[in-house]
Amino acid sequence: MIELQGLTKRYGDKTAVDHLTFTVRPGVVTGFLGPNGAGKSTTMRMVLGLDRPTSGDVRIDGKHYAQLSEPLKYIGALLDAKDAHGGRSAYNHLLCLAQSNRIPRRRVDEVLETVGLTAVARKRSKGFSLGMGQRLGIAGALLGDPEILMFDEPVNGLDPEGIHWIRNLMKGLAAQGRTVFVSSHLMSEMALTAEHLIVIGRGRLLADTSMAQFIAQNSRSFVRVRTPQVESFQDVLTAAGYRPVRADDGSFEVQDADPARLGELAAEHRLVLHELSPQRASLEEAFMRLTAESVEYHAHGAVTPGAAAPGTPPGGTPGVPGMPGAPVAAGQPPVPPVPPPGQAAPPAEPGQPPVPPGQPPQPQWGSQWRNNPRSGKRR
Repeated sequence: MIELQGLTKRYGDKTAVDHLTFTVRPGVVTGFLGPNGAGKSTTMRMVLGLDRPTSGDVRIDGKHYAQLSEPLKYIGALLDAKDAHGGRSAYNHLLCLAQSNRIPRRRVDEVLETVGLTAVARKRSKGFSLGMGQRLGIAGALLGDPEILMFDEPVNGLDPEGIHWIRNLMKGLAAQGRTVFVSSHLMSEMALTAEHLIVIGRGRLLADTSMAQFIAQNSRSFVRVRTPQVESFQDVLTAAGYRPVRADDGSFEVQDADPARLGELAAEHRLVLHELSPQRASLEEAFMRLTAESVEYHAHGAVTPGAAAPGTPPGGTPGVPGMPGAPVAAGQPPVPPVPPPGQAAPPAEPGQPPVPPGQPPQPQWGSQWRNNPRSGKRR
């Protein structure tokens, strides 16, 4: 069990973690969510004693991390897959950890087998891919066979098979009664793995609840109904006390409704249904709604699909060298825009005749070289 009580961390005038109080309990996978800069990694570092809290307290099974004589036997953690010495083999990296915590040598072979690195156990870790480095970090977390495990972005760099493996591993560890605390930005994966959620924003606790309750409280759920007898079914729903909302695609959206009851109403009035489907929001939608006011780093200037980039002339292709609208180097002549259909293009060189419609303008041979200041030739 991990217990936080009023945990706070400040860096100068910046408050990274602001009076966090929650408990990570055994027997379930607890997801730790928050936007970038929310304080997740800082919180995990304070759990492990890597950062000293400004105020508040954090305990592991009732003790501070510094009070654990052989900490890997109590809590295993993956915070940074790159923390292994690149000059050591995977086996020697784990052996050093094992010897520092009085863990038997045979355990090194066991965890290498568990994470699938037996074949490369004697190779230096600096040659490992990102996914292999993640597996080595997970092996280090499992080394002491601890009752508490903490992972920060454990699926980073893993292939689909590896993601499936770590998902089942975390569920299996929780099923054994262990405490599993995992942070990730992959909402689709977290939805498949975690049963309980702790969500923070700007260092403050936003939610501490089950996965099902979190989605239900922070999203809109409804039943979609599609029927060729639109007016008749709308009258039936209204008479039954529902307030159907007509969607743009011709379907109905009925909130706070049981799909089975709607189907029974349609059958009672001999109405045909083409669709009757409950619509529930995803974890990502619920998360975005809850943390909308807590996002610290916003992206700006997104281009709407199908819209031309700023400064792109009609028919231009931004960013493609040699195409109209593409940026050109200093001293280079701009590529003329493509004219509308049926209109002659302007001449490529002064004194030349216009280019007939349908034929792209062709620059004179050597014109770019002559107009390049580096060539020493300029008209």
